[in-house]
Amino acid sequence: MTIDLSTLNESQRDAVRWQHGPLLVVAGPGSGKTRVLTYRVARLIEESPDARFRVLGVTFTNKAASEMRKRIDTLLSEGRDRATLTTFHSFAAEILRQHGSHVGLKPDFGILSEQADREAVLTDAIKAVRREDADFEPQAAQLLPTITRMQDECVLPAEALKWLGVQPHAREVTAIYAKYQALLIEANLMDFGSLLAIAVDLLEKKPAIAKQIRRVYSYVCVDECQDTNSAQYRLLIQLVPETKPNLFVVADEDQLIYQWNGASPARVQDLRKRFSMQVIQLPENYRCPPEVIELANNLIRHNSERAAGKKPLTAHKMGDGKARVTVKRFSDFEGERLWLAERLGKLAADERSHCVILARRKKLLEGAVTTLESKSVSAYLAIRKNEFQSAPYRWLHAALRLANAPQDREQLRRMTSAFFQLEGVSMEVEDVVARAAVDQVGFLRAWFDMARARDGVEPVTQTMLAAAIASLLDRLDYLAFVKVAHEWLAEVRSRPANATESAFDEFDDEKEIWEALKSEIAGHYTLADLSLHNFLQELDLRAKEKLPPKEAVRCLTIAASKGMEFRHVFLIGLVEDELPGYYAKKKGDTSDDMREERRNCFVAITRAEETLTLTYAERYSGYQKQPSRFLAEMGLGNL
Repeated sequence: MTIDLSTLNESQRDAVRWQHGPLLVVAGPGSGKTRVLTYRVARLIEESPDARFRVLGVTFTNKAASEMRKRIDTLLSEGRDRATLTTFHSFAAEILRQHGSHVGLKPDFGILSEQADREAVLTDAIKAVRREDADFEPQAAQLLPTITRMQDECVLPAEALKWLGVQPHAREVTAIYAKYQALLIEANLMDFGSLLAIAVDLLEKKPAIAKQIRRVYSYVCVDECQDTNSAQYRLLIQLVPETKPNLFVVADEDQLIYQWNGASPARVQDLRKRFSMQVIQLPENYRCPPEVIELANNLIRHNSERAAGKKPLTAHKMGDGKARVTVKRFSDFEGERLWLAERLGKLAADERSHCVILARRKKLLEGAVTTLESKSVSAYLAIRKNEFQSAPYRWLHAALRLANAPQDREQLRRMTSAFFQLEGVSMEVEDVVARAAVDQVGFLRAWFDMARARDGVEPVTQTMLAAAIASLLDRLDYLAFVKVAHEWLAEVRSRPANATESAFDEFDDEKEIWEALKSEIAGHYTLADLSLHNFLQELDLRAKEKLPPKEAVRCLTIAASKGMEFRHVFLIGLVEDELPGYYAKKKGDTSDDMREERRNCFVAITRAEETLTLTYAERYSGYQKQPSRFLAEMGLGNL
């Protein structure tokens, strides 16, 4: 099968056909950048059927990586396994699985995704470090942001004192940070920040490992490169040779909205200079109506320090004479919300799923959701979850983690608590720990043995426990155990059981999430060949948030909407102190913060496929507000 490039425009074809050397693709919103990147990966593989090199494609979200894998699967009939399409964190985890022994890690390390779990480790580090100042009693929750910032900047404990400079208690914070990192490695754990920081440090100090990776991946492609923080950028640098790298970078400085997370407008330009990159621009927008493109160009040209020669967006769609942009003003936020509910309520139910309400802050969205639902308009505001909440999946996830880390007391506690909700049988964590010590076995085997011996355990549960021991502990077949567990959970749910009333709250949603995540991971690996620790690491790197209900209006922060598109976009709260925010306004119109706020507005309006509605009110929470300066910059100041 030959890949058909006839549907691409000239600039897209030039990018897809790019063969050797470094290239920067400046891709505006709706320009088909994901299509270009995946077509290039597929073309490189298709045109070299006898070659052994692999192509690495790196992006920021698991959703984007999954989408790229699906596209590659449709383009290639052979050679799909030569494309590794992943995220920065997932690739860093793969590096540490293979080479983490150099820093004291075993391949089956766990990943802490919950802040509470990180705070628990940090609390132990604080207790373990002797402090010169007796009055300095830091709380983990207060200190964790500083630790995270150092990880994102790839500041190792040995460099922390210099990085902290004259900050108060710099010496104590440095010692606590060093102990925190040591405790993580001692427990065979990583958190998101340390995944990248330690992988980067490993590659920088062990150039032979970096050279081996470069030998495997002759071509490296990066999506949304403008959003890289320092750790991600330094990881990328280690993945390509200094001279003539086959580096293909897709970026757009006008869509950089993660400055708060360490992204910098200068980073792509630094990359361009470092490798003398050629540039292809993709200014043609296939998503938005011409009226929206005009507003976007008007707005973003107010950002100074954009790259010289950046082309304005052009609209592929033709104007049809219909009003595509609406601006609405209200006396207060309640009126704004009520109008939204009335407007969306008039749409057919299936059309609402193609609508989105965007805001700079989550607080405005929460108010909008409350009003919409009070008017019987279904609305969905995503709440990120890193852990499963229902008793069935807390039990299943904890059991798998215990199989991987046999001495993990926290997973033992979670498993025991969830089992009580499901079976009504109480077991004490300390009793299981003591039994494990006497029998010289792991906590999981001790737990299973004790559970089988307890009074009140239903026959169907006894059957499950025996099958679990055989599959998970004796044969190490975690996929068989997962099947056994789901069959048992179905039985528990259907009987007038000992389960507590709330045991199956959120179960249906989380079952759908579990299946979706398993399918996504299977798209990256062959499940039959996927080890338990690899499966758990990939699971921990993914959010467990509820999927949007059908026919619900999506409500998203602008940052969360990145990479998405909707037929109808409603951008609310377009006032000073909201968009732009208070601190950006305080720092001034030419500040980096104001430029980022302007980019946020640019990203928001370019999500629209058919219509764009901009709304604002004179008062929010009782305070008078002025219309956003961005309305005037877009050319809408008189509306």
